[in-house]
Amino acid sequence: MAHLVWDWNGTLLDDLTLVVEATNACLALFGGGPTTAEEHRREFCRPVSAYYEVALGRAVDAADFARLDRLFHETYSAGLAACALAADAHHALTGWPGTQSLLSMWFHDRLVPTIDRYGLAGYFVRVDGLRAQIGGGSKTPHLVSHLSALGLDGADCVLVGDSVDDAEAAEAVGAGCVLYSGGFTDIDRLRATGRPVAHTLTEAVRLAQAITPAEPASARE
Repeated sequence: MAHLVWDWNGTLLDDLTLVVEATNACLALFGGGPTTAEEHRREFCRPVSAYYEVALGRAVDAADFARLDRLFHETYSAGLAACALAADAHHALTGWPGTQSLLSMWFHDRLVPTIDRYGLAGYFVRVDGLRAQIGGGSKTPHLVSHLSALGLDGADCVLVGDSVDDAEAAEAVGAGCVLYSGGFTDIDRLRATGRPVAHTLTEAVRLAQAITPAEPASARE
């Protein structure tokens, strides 16, 4: 494979504890009880509004979700400075022989300076985050746009992420995918996607290098 697309939250950045803290602030806003890291790893899904509906046991309309999303990001931003990179992030990034980029569902204007602050900007030929004011949806259209901007076909890429949504986005564009078990998603849910699962980012890079290019859809018809 020529190109590796990295996920940010829960993959290169070890921020699960902060995400759970911010999620609990949101649940409390509507009278819900707190979740734990393991519960979050088993239950979190996209669209994020659907997760809140299950966790709160009530419907969440657009206005509700806007309040939840605003509080989540306020709480998250307040604690971000305490988050570290995954233990082997730099080692993994230096281990990939081709080009690399980063695609996150976090706000682009906050993502770019944060990547630079962690000393990672030089690894990536492109960094894309969420450019809308409210997110919470599927990663698929964002991955389509990311690869289009790079002039790359999905079959020439591998995505490394930590969620079922990452696997679904990779599937949609015909890309390879390796899922990291140290992030936001329970390992059994990751294994159920049928994609290879790595316990470290270094292992993820090794598995990504072993993925052969996908056969073009036209050749399978």
